[in-house]
Amino acid sequence: MRGATRIGLVLALVIGTGAIAQDQDADSGADSGAESGTSAERVEAAKDAAGVPVDLALPSGQKVRWLETLRDIGGPAGLTYRFRFLAPAIAKKGGTVSAEAVQDDMQALCDGFALPRLPHQGPRPEELVISLSDKPVAFGAATPGVTQYFEAYRPDGATCAWEGF
Repeated sequence: MRGATRIGLVLALVIGTGAIAQDQDADSGADSGAESGTSAERVEAAKDAAGVPVDLALPSGQKVRWLETLRDIGGPAGLTYRFRFLAPAIAKKGGTVSAEAVQDDMQALCDGFALPRLPHQGPRPEELVISLSDKPVAFGAATPGVTQYFEAYRPDGATCAWEGF
């Protein structure tokens, strides 16, 4: 991180009513995953020590679940990591989080979740894409009736710089 002090994790990992801490091995960098047979590598959803998926509490108050990270071979900006999250509270019908609040949540996910999971050695991504959907959808699938948000960022030291699409 070019000598920058590691920022505190903005996100709280929540299981039920209790909070847990999650950290990366500083030497290993990003989580490992298996080749999926496509141009991307899939990383399994965040789970606690017992293998139970965990929810991430965000500044808006919504809780999202990390679905996967795709590590593309190439994108318009070069190597791209895509962090995908399930966010039921963004639904058009019955959702409780506005599009404006989602912007702050996505910045928090990039700064506090994605950046700490980038590799410390080897190729680093030029672009990070944070995506939220109110229902699980296959990557790249147009799914009418599902609310989805996407934002692109560039790693910039200890923060993510918004790039926009």
